[in-house]
Amino acid sequence: MWLADNWKDYEVLDCSGGEKLERWGSHILIRPDPQVIWDTPKTEPGWKKPAAHYHRSSKGGGEWEFFNLPAQWNIHYGTLTFQLKPFHFKHTGLFPEQAVNWNWFSDKIKKAGRPVKVLNLFAYTGGATLAAAAAGASVTHVDASKGMVTWAKENAVCSGLGEAPVRWIVDDCVKFTEREIRRGNRYDAVIMDPPSYGRGPKGEIWKIENCIFPLIRLCAELLTEKPLFFLVNSYTTGLQPAVLAYMLGTALKKYRGTVTADEIGLPVKTSGLILPCGASGRFEGRRDQ
Repeated sequence: MWLADNWKDYEVLDCSGGEKLERWGSHILIRPDPQVIWDTPKTEPGWKKPAAHYHRSSKGGGEWEFFNLPAQWNIHYGTLTFQLKPFHFKHTGLFPEQAVNWNWFSDKIKKAGRPVKVLNLFAYTGGATLAAAAAGASVTHVDASKGMVTWAKENAVCSGLGEAPVRWIVDDCVKFTEREIRRGNRYDAVIMDPPSYGRGPKGEIWKIENCIFPLIRLCAELLTEKPLFFLVNSYTTGLQPAVLAYMLGTALKKYRGTVTADEIGLPVKTSGLILPCGASGRFEGRRDQ
């Protein structure tokens, strides 16, 4: 398992009964997690005094119960700064487990010895975009939500990357990729973090099990002759690491490199165990290309 264990401003304190107890900076949150199917004693003090608690509804969705959580606050990861705020469906604006991938591709960008152009699809609030830009890459950041792109721009400014070479694009990721192919644009690396289900700005329907492999194949057409890396993330239970590896190995078979895939996770303070948080597939181009 690939473990995001370098955080100082975030940690999973405990997890039990379908929920996880987290510290985001100085604020303690309780949020649901479908992976937490065990029920153990909740002895960690934070369970009794959270700053906010997201309650799932038996009818789907849910709502926040606030105690003393500010409307917005910041946390840091290395040189990066992220603005957080609670919003619909339990999210805070950041997936901290992705830091293990940020570290991986940042190292590759720094050691590439050449300019690196990165395409980041379903780019959300910009965690991967900022990590890549901080490592020295030029990044095209694409998300269908104008609000998420605006949030990502604010994170860039907070991180001292307001003038970094980032193109901020509000668009459907598939349609943008198709247009980039027609325009003849090419990228050294691709990052994608697709949702299980979603809609584009014009009502386009995205179902990951039907759409992800065609999109990976499309993105393969955008790669330069010597691609640096290709990263695919998934939070969908059915897309196991081996499935991600198979798709990358099939779509990128003409390129020289290696494909690996694994679960990603976060350490849990009270138990010393690992909370699984989805899976990632990685293609790594050969350095002697």
